Amino acid sequence: MLLADQRRSRWNGLLVRRGFEALTRAESLSGGTPGPYALQAAVAACHARAADYEDTDWSRIATLYEVLAARAPSPVVELNRAVAVCHAYGPEQALALVDALNAEPALADYHLLPSVRGDLLGRLGRHEEARAEFTRAASLTRNERERQLLLSRAAGSGDPGAGRQT
Repeated sequence: MLLADQRRSRWNGLLVRRGFEALTRAESLSGGTPGPYALQAAVAACHARAADYEDTDWSRIATLYEVLAARAPSPVVELNRAVAVCHAYGPEQALALVDALNAEPALADYHLLPSVRGDLLGRLGRHEEARAEFTRAASLTRNERERQLLLSRAAGSGDPGAGRQT
């Protein structure tokens, strides 16, 4: 299920509170320099603090991913940062980040790269390009449910309301 479609009121409150407590402890022990796991936990905490998807502090998440990329560089971190940048600052800025990842060998067969790119292109009204990216993403995943979701997104990429984030 896509994060945007999840009802956060159904998340396990006890586990969320325990996560917040663990993050607070980790932050107090880090001496002001959180490691990669603490940064990832801080991203998760941003999601958990928001009442719903629309209330998520995307600019904070983009900043956390920027710091994470500096401390533990990874093309997947950069892809995640692009998603946060899209929500915080718009799809144009995010597409530039994603396009820079197209030549990354580690992501050559990673279905989420064309999936994210398709989403960004759809948000920009470039529906034919979005359809091609979603179709490519569907061909790369081994998960049948993901494949069906991506093919559905490809079929609906001419619909302006189809710009849901994967």
